[in-house]
Amino acid sequence: MSKKILMKGNEAIAEAAIKAGCRLFFGYPITPQTEVAETFAKRMPKVDGLCVQAESEIAAINMVLGAASTGKRVMTSSSSPGISLKSEGISYIVGSDLPCVIVNVQRGGPGLGGIQPSQADYYQATRALGHGDQHILVLAPASIQEIADLTMEAFDLSDIYRMPAMILADGALGQMMEPVDFEARTPREIPEKTWAACGHDGKRKHNIVNSLYIEPDELERTVIERFEKYKKIEKTEVKYEEYLTDDADIVVVAFGITARIAKSAVNAARKKGIKAGLFRPITLWPFPSERLNQLADSTKKFLAVELSMGQMVEDVKLATQFKKPVEFFGRTGGMMPSVNEVLENIEKYAE
Repeated sequence: MSKKILMKGNEAIAEAAIKAGCRLFFGYPITPQTEVAETFAKRMPKVDGLCVQAESEIAAINMVLGAASTGKRVMTSSSSPGISLKSEGISYIVGSDLPCVIVNVQRGGPGLGGIQPSQADYYQATRALGHGDQHILVLAPASIQEIADLTMEAFDLSDIYRMPAMILADGALGQMMEPVDFEARTPREIPEKTWAACGHDGKRKHNIVNSLYIEPDELERTVIERFEKYKKIEKTEVKYEEYLTDDADIVVVAFGITARIAKSAVNAARKKGIKAGLFRPITLWPFPSERLNQLADSTKKFLAVELSMGQMVEDVKLATQFKKPVEFFGRTGGMMPSVNEVLENIEKYAE
């Protein structure tokens, strides 16, 4: 029988990672994700793991690079400004084809900004988390149960495709508490890590982990090979949720905590006779463009709702190929939209 535990989102991230076999965590404290590191600090000694508070975010991500090269499951977590500091190291990890999990519990920005929830790191996560031609897997949970499930899924996906995976949460999800069942998910089959630099006892050739390619033709080849892998991921690993979209005249597109608010607004709109629906991307990269494009053939309008000045809305427009109007409503700076505010925008654009 499964057992549900009442936990904060940040605590669930750490517990789920340990459940997935992560025994190495390198991080640096920053609000609102500090409980992730605190939970690891308490739990890792009990499972023969290692939790290190590095001297900086830059040091932490380079520790992740070194640990990942051995084939061990490793994680780091931070919040928006800290992720910016990690960006160079993340690019090195991508260029070395190494798996790891990175958590961003987003806060308002730019700059030091504030410590309240935000989704304004969407561009950073999906477009430019590091320099060069690259992508990372980006998963956006909307509940504490999903935080746990997607953290475990992130480790599996990262190992299968030999690339970093990010959990893109926010300050609200990190701090709120809900029941969690850590047995709810079935692990995926992981390929043998024959590439790992972990000693060989003279039984095989040396494995070299590297992201430097002096010859341009060699670098081009490795980047093209990586993008072939990305094409496969875009076909096989897209995740999303739909709610009342079958007959919807207006489809609200939202992710993470905002999708929960939007769902209540959709229910309120239905009670008023407005045919509203909700489309929630779970993978932000790969983005569920194909399904959104299909919805554009049946609905009349889209409304993107975000905790930002408008970032995901650009992907909605690209996905739907401008077949139907795409409107936007957002709050930023750590402000959360109310159900009534989203409902007012649904009513406004449904007319």
